[in-house]
Amino acid sequence: MNKSIAIGTDIGGSHISCAAVDLVSGKILKDTLTERVVDNQAQATKIISVWADALSTVLENVSLEKVKGIGFAMPGPFDYVKGICYIRGVAKYENLYGFNITDAIASSLDVPEDFLIRFMNDASAFAVGEAWAGSASKANRSLSITLGTGFGSAFISNRIPIVDGDEVPKMGCIYHLPYRDGIADDYFTTRGLLGRYKLATGIELKGVKELAELAPNEKIVQDLFTDFGQSAALFLTPWLKRFQAEILVIGGNISHAYNLFGDVFERTLKDGNCNCEIAISELKEDAAILGSAYLLNDDFWKSVQHALPLM
Repeated sequence: MNKSIAIGTDIGGSHISCAAVDLVSGKILKDTLTERVVDNQAQATKIISVWADALSTVLENVSLEKVKGIGFAMPGPFDYVKGICYIRGVAKYENLYGFNITDAIASSLDVPEDFLIRFMNDASAFAVGEAWAGSASKANRSLSITLGTGFGSAFISNRIPIVDGDEVPKMGCIYHLPYRDGIADDYFTTRGLLGRYKLATGIELKGVKELAELAPNEKIVQDLFTDFGQSAALFLTPWLKRFQAEILVIGGNISHAYNLFGDVFERTLKDGNCNCEIAISELKEDAAILGSAYLLNDDFWKSVQHALPLM
């Protein structure tokens, strides 16, 4: 039987989202979309059991004979070739350190021996999903970023993440690049925005949505977003031009406040002679599900092999 379905899985900081994806049409089978809340401080066996429960629910709604395997969009550090988690030093999933996720999931689901389980960095999966079925699907070269808990990014050429060479930074991502008195991840993230607001006012907010709601009445918030947009454009411009990106796709929670920084962001890009198209992700979280499912496309899997150890 032709196995034309893959299960795409997005592992977030406190949740798992997964769904069956038609590898031919590039569409998520919406009636299979499943989410579970995950305690990222739980023991490894508990985390795996929640993941397996969500995946089992998806598999119950499709014919197993048509399913080629499961693709995971995973945060790092992670061995994306062997399927082993090496997350340590951050407040999530540390109890999975050293765990072989491939073996654990295969055992929990009791799937056939030829059932494939593959992994890719979560930011790369988001970008691949956008390049396959989203805003960047008509572009050969794109940069997709996620502005949220972290500053995720991936440079894509013909749907393949580019992780080495002179056109991209080390590892093909930008979160680790020096910026101001730290790195980019310290600034272009939720904690960066909220931290600067607290420094200026002494007030601690829960999230960017709460911050954005203050913008109409607080000039300091307006100024924070203006600085954010201008700074992001100045930071990204050299890499967009070096990579010759045709489109920049923006996702993550901060993208919901694009109306507060988008004008200055786009104007600053143009002032820097960077004329690539800008798009706010319409797929949102579905992009990572699609990108992880695309790991089960044999041609893509062959082409992405060299990149996985460097993610």
